[in-house]
Amino acid sequence: MRVRADLIVENANELVTVACGPRTGGFMRELGIIENGSVASFGDRIVAVGPSAEVRAKVDLTPDAQVIDATGKVVLPGFVDPHTHLVFAGSREHEFIQRAEGRSYMDILASGGGILSTVRATRATPASELVDLALRRLDIMLCHGTTTVEVKSGYGLSPDEELKCLRVIRELSERHPMDIAATFLGAHAVPPEYRGDPDGYVLCIIEEMIPRVASERLAEFCDVFCEDGVFSIEQSRRILEAGKAAGLAPRLHADEIAPMGGAELAAEVGAVSADHLLCASPGGMRRMAETEVVATLLPATSFTLMLGRYADARAFIDAGCPVALATDFNPGTSPTLSMQFVMNLAALGMRLHPAEVICACTINAAHALRRGDEVGSLEVGKIADIVIADVDTHLKLPYQLGTNFVDKVVKRGQLVVSGGRRIW
Repeated sequence: MRVRADLIVENANELVTVACGPRTGGFMRELGIIENGSVASFGDRIVAVGPSAEVRAKVDLTPDAQVIDATGKVVLPGFVDPHTHLVFAGSREHEFIQRAEGRSYMDILASGGGILSTVRATRATPASELVDLALRRLDIMLCHGTTTVEVKSGYGLSPDEELKCLRVIRELSERHPMDIAATFLGAHAVPPEYRGDPDGYVLCIIEEMIPRVASERLAEFCDVFCEDGVFSIEQSRRILEAGKAAGLAPRLHADEIAPMGGAELAAEVGAVSADHLLCASPGGMRRMAETEVVATLLPATSFTLMLGRYADARAFIDAGCPVALATDFNPGTSPTLSMQFVMNLAALGMRLHPAEVICACTINAAHALRRGDEVGSLEVGKIADIVIADVDTHLKLPYQLGTNFVDKVVKRGQLVVSGGRRIW
C-alpha cells in the first residue's frame, strides 16, 4: 500500500535508524544502518524508512512536499538530551579560576557559591527575562541537533521561586519547537533560609512544593541531588516517594562525588533514570540493570570539574544497564549546550564505541525520559525528528572535534534548521 508524504530525506550515505530500544550490552553497537537510505514523513509522523528506491516506490508525495537530498551525508534521529538545568540567570565563570586554584565543587557550594550563587541571580530575575534567556539557549541546542530536552527547576529553592521556574519551562514548551520534559528539582541544594535545618527544608518540599507542582501539572518528574553534604539517602527517599504519590516519576542525581548508595536507591524507588554515577558500586549497577533504570552519564561535568575521571560507562554496559548521555547544561559545572561535545567526551574519556555513543544520545536517552515510543529512532509511526549531518559516516560523529556537523534538522516533520541556522 502506498502512503502520502509531505517530506522526504533521501539518498543518505548512511541512514542510522537505531530501531528498537532501549538497547543494552552488545546491542548498543548495532545501529540499524541503511546505506543509500531514505526517510519520509507526513505531518509530524514518519511513514516510510528504508533503501531510497523502496521508499520512493512506497510514497506519494504531496504537491508541496519538501525533498531533501542527503547524498554523501549521514541521517539519524534527533538527539535527546535527558538532563539539563536550562532555566537560570547569571554566570559562574569565576569558578573556573577557583577550581584551577584547587578549590573543590563542594567547597565552593559550602561557602555560598555554586548552586546558591545561581539561586540568588535567578530569584532576582523576572520570569519574562528567564524565558528570553532560555529560548536563546534552546535555539543553540536545536542548531546542534537536539530535538527533545529535559529541563529541571532547582534554582529557585522556595515554593514561589520553584513554581516560577517551572512556569517558565511550561512557556518554553509552548513557544519553542523543541519538545521539553519538565522536572521538579526543589531538592537541588538547601537554601540559605534553611541553613542548619535541612530536614525543615525537606518538609517544605514534601508538604508545600510537591502538592503545588502536582496541582498545576507543572512537571513530569521529581529529582533530588542525593549527595554527601546535600541530601542524604533517607531525605532523598522521602522526597522521591512523596513525588511518586503525587504522580511525579522519580529520577535522581546519584553517586556523583561520593559513594552514597544512590544507584541502589534509584532501583529501590523505581527511578526512570539515575544520573552522574561516577561512584556507583558494582552492586548498584546490577540493581539498576535488574530494575531497568537508565544510567544517564554526564561526561562534560567530569571534564569541567577537572576530575580526571569519568563514570565507568563500560561497567554499566557490561552489567546490562541501558546507558544514556546528556549535557547536564548548567552555568557552573557543564556550560555546554552541545550533545556533539558530549559525544566527543564519551568517546575519548569513556572510550565508548561510536555506535554506543550514538545509541546513548538517541534511543536510550529517549527512554531516560519515558519517550522511547515516540522519539529517539527512525521508525514508522514515530515523530519525524531527523538530523542531517555533513559527514559521510557515523564513525566521524564523535571523532570530529570542536565543530558543528549538523547541516539540517527536521522537527516534527518541519525543516527548522538549515545550513546550521534556525529557519523556523
